[in-house]
Amino acid sequence: MKKVGIILVSHVPEIANGIPKLLVQVAPDVSLSSAGGTDDNDIGTSMEKILSAIEKNEAEEVLAFYDIGSSKMNLELAIEMTDKQVHLYDTAFIEGAYTAATLIQAGVPLDEIEKQLAPLKIK
Repeated sequence: MKKVGIILVSHVPEIANGIPKLLVQVAPDVSLSSAGGTDDNDIGTSMEKILSAIEKNEAEEVLAFYDIGSSKMNLELAIEMTDKQVHLYDTAFIEGAYTAATLIQAGVPLDEIEKQLAPLKIK
């Protein structure tokens, strides 16, 4: 099992499915999972989809990135329902996930990853 992975949550299924295509180019060994859209694949989020993506991620520990508003709320609900250790980041979505993926791939420890994510925090 991989030690640290990434989950991506977006209101738009195509965004949630597209970002991993970018990340796999720089982090082919990092477990990536995503959840996008509602259960009917409309614009929105689904706590069930998010929980499923967390559980399907091959990593023991997951770094979570999201796009806007209710994505965070549903992520927080899903985190409460899983046994996995999930870290939720309020960073620029693509830039935060990209930074984390490259650093995980390079074997950088989590505390250093978090230091490098700090400037990308959305206030």
